[in-house]
Amino acid sequence: MSSKSKPGDTPLTREAVLDAIRLGQGEFGKRELARALRLKGDHRIALKHCLRELLDDGLIRREGRNAYALKESLPNVAVVVIHDRDTDGELLARPDKFRGDPPLIRLAPGDAKGSRGQPALGVGDRALVRLEAEDDGSYEARLIRKLGQSAHKLLCVMKKGRGQPRLKPVDRRSRHELVPAHGEAEKARDGDLVLCRLGREQRYGLKTAIIEEVVGDVNSPGAGSLIALHSHGIPTGFSEAELEAVEALEPAKMGQRTDLRDIALITIDPDDARDHDDAVWAAPDDDPGNAGGWTVIVAIADVSAYVKPGSAIDRGALKRGNSVYLPDRVVPMLPERLSTDLCSLREKEERPCLAVEMTFDAHGRKRRHKFIRGWMRSAAKLSYTQAQQAIDGAPNDKTATLLDSVLKPLWGAYAAVREAREARGPLEIDAPERRVRVSEDGKVTGIETRARFDAHKLIEEFMIQANVCAAETLEQAGRPLIYRAHEPPSLEKMESLADFLSTIDFKWSKGEPPRPDRFNRLLDQARGTEHYETVNEVVLRSQSQAIYSVENPGHYGLNLRKYAHFTSPIRRYADLTVHRALIRGCKLGKDGQTDEEASQLEAIAEDISGLERRAMAAERDATDRFIAMYLAERVGTEFDGRITGVTRFGVFVRLAETGADGLVPISRLGDQRFYHDEPLHALVGGETGELYRLGMPVTVRLDEATPVTGGLLFDMLTPPEPGPKRRGQRRGGRPKPAFRKGQMKRGRRR
Repeated sequence: MSSKSKPGDTPLTREAVLDAIRLGQGEFGKRELARALRLKGDHRIALKHCLRELLDDGLIRREGRNAYALKESLPNVAVVVIHDRDTDGELLARPDKFRGDPPLIRLAPGDAKGSRGQPALGVGDRALVRLEAEDDGSYEARLIRKLGQSAHKLLCVMKKGRGQPRLKPVDRRSRHELVPAHGEAEKARDGDLVLCRLGREQRYGLKTAIIEEVVGDVNSPGAGSLIALHSHGIPTGFSEAELEAVEALEPAKMGQRTDLRDIALITIDPDDARDHDDAVWAAPDDDPGNAGGWTVIVAIADVSAYVKPGSAIDRGALKRGNSVYLPDRVVPMLPERLSTDLCSLREKEERPCLAVEMTFDAHGRKRRHKFIRGWMRSAAKLSYTQAQQAIDGAPNDKTATLLDSVLKPLWGAYAAVREAREARGPLEIDAPERRVRVSEDGKVTGIETRARFDAHKLIEEFMIQANVCAAETLEQAGRPLIYRAHEPPSLEKMESLADFLSTIDFKWSKGEPPRPDRFNRLLDQARGTEHYETVNEVVLRSQSQAIYSVENPGHYGLNLRKYAHFTSPIRRYADLTVHRALIRGCKLGKDGQTDEEASQLEAIAEDISGLERRAMAAERDATDRFIAMYLAERVGTEFDGRITGVTRFGVFVRLAETGADGLVPISRLGDQRFYHDEPLHALVGGETGELYRLGMPVTVRLDEATPVTGGLLFDMLTPPEPGPKRRGQRRGGRPKPAFRKGQMKRGRRR
């Protein structure tokens, strides 16, 4: 942008934003970038979208909490830490003291052997290297000299038997065992889970390790969860200060709260729910001017009555960010006395709440709403199954008394808001949720698809409406808040989606904006075809990840302009900050949002977004380990499945029976050499042109199930599909080989 141009004269370009980030040298945030680019008004919004696209495209990274830096801006010479090996056994590194998502760095072939007379490089070593950028955005590192070891720690299983004891890493990507250093093997028994750091270097053989902590037994019930929690650094207990503070809490009193005890609010939750943080009630609106309309109340546990800003309990909750839900346990954000007692809306017990009363017209359009700090008594605790069975004509003794007065009005109000939802057109991805059932002794008793009733959808839609009300009210009150932000898919992801859809004869115009209704039409087109599950999955993968943000881009998936999380303060810290903001903004008490908390919301949003991703990763890892334990007794069994991922080293297959994902290595696909065709999303045979493609139905044999890592390995039984020969051509270049195990690679990897 010229120094003489006026704000708004020149359209914002990606190149201009990249230049400004380069100028800032990793110190410019959104405000500084807008100032450098002389942006005002709508161009500031365009800057935010441009930054999101650049992040998604991998061109920039976050530097600390608020700043941005160019992702490719690594120096020619840098200190790196060897942190892993790839599937071909090559060492992978990351820059030492690097913030944000590090680029991929591979050590050059042969450099891992070390200099003459020096030990070979391995995981945990630090080295000074010369970096050379590759065409795909990764780097090749040439060793200058070895610098010693990092403080890298590994979670391992102690293996004692014949011969020397070994330490086997639980991370499935770590392929090499370790040897306990002298005297260390006595610290643990066979099968113990141990936290290790790498020991003294040795020229030949396996690396040694020093045991720092024994964290459990790999054969004990719940070991899969224990490994996931330790691997992702999730705290599992509460500090003495937190426990002392929670024991000192006195139950809240009604005081000046609005009395809601005569309103038949009920909780509807999963069968095995231990905490109940939301209750609902509905009735026809008695306003003659709103014929056919409805009044709905959503009441949420008033956690802010007990958890004060800056207290020990509050600091601990912020450190966790959210509760973590694993197959056999819940790691709560708040101590149990709060999450399952004082803040749980128990049946027939009086509890403080923060409620929103909403009025809808006959077509589900919201006319008005107001927030109430109330005092309630839950009329009943129901499960989704109980509520749905009652509406379907099979009430039990409990629900029969609630059917006409409570449940039917709720379903009537839901019918209205469902009409408005359908008119709004949110993204309707069909993503069945799998549930791993675990007995008290830690054994997996089954894997099932969670049933999804209208009862689930009713609660979900009422919670969405309450969340919208929270965002609208806080904006009107001028209070800062944390939004639940979901941006549209990036241009790169849309191009990848269009490329894939063309391979199965589905059309997707790249020129049209990717509105939610376009995705819904695509899913409707795929429904009933062999490609439906795959199209659902690739549409889901093409979406941006929802985050917490003090800026409001809207919620793309729900097709809403204003959205904040309000309905689950027991298990999400974001909701607690919204409660406090509402208390202050609506003048509902003196214990609302403080000026200090308001000034920290941007940093809090960044932190809890990361903590949410950490919890999701731990939940996935624990589920994988429990499923591997369940399938370990069925090694050799044949399963039907579908290819859900195609890489240069093999294909990932999801089993139809359990939803489990595992790898078929490229060495098990047949005798011919396969090429990875990225635009085609397939591995293509170099001799025949036959292929294994994304979405292809296959039959596999389970060859290996490893509960400690969660890894599944399959043998492919289905032959490749016919395809045009030499479809493995890359666009604008020669075929890209997908190397089989044991093949030698020459020259640098591109």
